[in-house]
Amino acid sequence: MGNKLPQPAAQIIEPGYTVNPLSNYFLMAASVPLVGIAGTWVTERIIIPRLGPYTEQTEESVSSEITPLEKRGLKWTLVSIVLFLGLIVWGIVPENAVFRGEDGGLEPFYNSIVPLMFILFFIAGLVYGLVTRSIKGDKDVANMTGESMATMGGYIVLAFVAAQFVAYFNWSNLGLIVAITGADGLQNIGFTGIPLLVAFILVSSLVNLLIGSASAKWAILAPIFVPMLMLMGFSPETTQAAYRIGDSYSNILTPLLPYFPLVITFAQKYVKSIGLGTIISTMLPFALVFAVVRIIMFVIWIWLEIPLGIEGPIYYGG
Repeated sequence: MGNKLPQPAAQIIEPGYTVNPLSNYFLMAASVPLVGIAGTWVTERIIIPRLGPYTEQTEESVSSEITPLEKRGLKWTLVSIVLFLGLIVWGIVPENAVFRGEDGGLEPFYNSIVPLMFILFFIAGLVYGLVTRSIKGDKDVANMTGESMATMGGYIVLAFVAAQFVAYFNWSNLGLIVAITGADGLQNIGFTGIPLLVAFILVSSLVNLLIGSASAKWAILAPIFVPMLMLMGFSPETTQAAYRIGDSYSNILTPLLPYFPLVITFAQKYVKSIGLGTIISTMLPFALVFAVVRIIMFVIWIWLEIPLGIEGPIYYGG
């Protein structure tokens, strides 16, 4: 999702407004241990007692033993990752480094994070494939890359449609009209501040049950709510953080999730009779607990006015 949708939506109100890709990093990073602890508690106290003792239903066991060749591949993969990360650090630390701007800032590095991540994972996969001999030539690399990119076809089409949606919103000024009207309406009924953000989180989670793709939902919501909340005093970064929370905990509750069939397939590997209803009912406690803890954390974060991330202000001062 990055900054591709909130940034154009924010530019409806303020042309030239930029959203840093790491603008929600602090909040998201702090959420990881919290979600981990909450998930462990739900698993140990609710899910395991509810499901009872596990009975092996698989016909054949899959060996998890790593072969010497795979160990060698993992070792050289780690070496390649460390070397590449070392190059990135070398391109950041010196004052005149490649990833530093003319003013000494790290804006070039922030703008290069996506391609750098692509190169990192490509090198790691290539090294592992060469060492383990699963890649024997350039044709293998091309075939594997093609198979991976084939799964991106739907997203590319969606990104194109989303871009047109945002462009037409800008061209027609519908986003600005809806934002001003909505902001005036919310101000008239006195529904502002943190309660407004919590309501937006809940709306996002409900929309999540009807539209499986996170990018599609954000493409619909961003051009409306980002400008609206900017007029209410909240930055696009805050709106994006609220959306990420609302989009996260209800994903596993909808069969429209693109990965839902994959989840069922993996579950049936261990329990043959498991189905859609069992998955949803089992995941419901996780969704409810994650919703409570993440919303409370978000409210406290906003109340204490802690930056959401790098160049991640809470309030819009434009």
